[in-house]
Amino acid sequence: MRAGDRPVPLDTARRVLQIESEAVASLAERLDASFDHAVETLLACKGRVVVTGLGKSGLVCQKIAATLSSTGTPAYFLHPGEALHGDIGLVVSGDVVLLLSNSGETEELVRCVEIMRRVGVPIVAMTGRPGSTLARHADVALDVSVPREACALDLAPTASTTAALAMGDALAVACYEARGFTAKDFARVHPAGRLARRMVEVRELMHRGEGLPSVRDTATLEEAVREMSAKRLGMTCVVDAGGKLVGVLTDGDLRRRLLAADRPLAGSVVEAMTKTPVTISPDALAGEALRILEERKITSLAVVEPDGKLAGVLQIHDLWRTQLF
Repeated sequence: MRAGDRPVPLDTARRVLQIESEAVASLAERLDASFDHAVETLLACKGRVVVTGLGKSGLVCQKIAATLSSTGTPAYFLHPGEALHGDIGLVVSGDVVLLLSNSGETEELVRCVEIMRRVGVPIVAMTGRPGSTLARHADVALDVSVPREACALDLAPTASTTAALAMGDALAVACYEARGFTAKDFARVHPAGRLARRMVEVRELMHRGEGLPSVRDTATLEEAVREMSAKRLGMTCVVDAGGKLVGVLTDGDLRRRLLAADRPLAGSVVEAMTKTPVTISPDALAGEALRILEERKITSLAVVEPDGKLAGVLQIHDLWRTQLF
């Protein structure tokens, strides 16, 4: 770029991304026992985590609170200005306060800390100045300082807010991993999301009862074909006297039988069935069922209880029809 020329946007973008990535990387290098202490404090919370900060830090706090709540740690954002005008009454014994201030000297937060100390709640601070007032008065302080902001003037909160956001994510993830938070738990608090739809259990979608194609292992092949035609799933399960699955007969099995036998419908269903079919458990997730169906290039799964008894049949069209994916 020649002298006097305006900055090239791509050059600016690369500089900003480089500075912010270095800011986040430096956090990882400085992590110490304080992070473990902060996580333990959040895990011990019997109430809710109250996340508070002002200005751009406040916006980051809102995201941190949302991430904590969606991953098993109930949290909410408290505006420090509103807190000083009555909302601090929301903070009660059993809560934990997580506050964010780059300077560590934000007046509203300092005043809030004085009041919260009287309530007796633990305080975790994230600040860019480890020796600041807020850091000194917190039970545990996390250093989220950055060498410089990403803006050319080194003024606008850019790298510092990115670093704080990343530290908040680190806290949330460390907490939910420590809690054993699962994909099912995530789906429970995201009921309208695509993931939640994938977390539906197979038992909720499978064909059962009168809609379940099934014949005994003593049935003739012709009887099995009649069952397939009646239930219209392109297959039938074959069970023994105790209701345990011993095989499945599919359209593919019938085509192979037609090509190989002079009298294709003569004989027992056992002669033509697949004796080691792919199965799935009733409490398996719809997402897992879809993965198996697609990997094995099949259209139906026999649903089997742990004791081997047939519980139902899941067809790939059931997944598409219910708009789970």
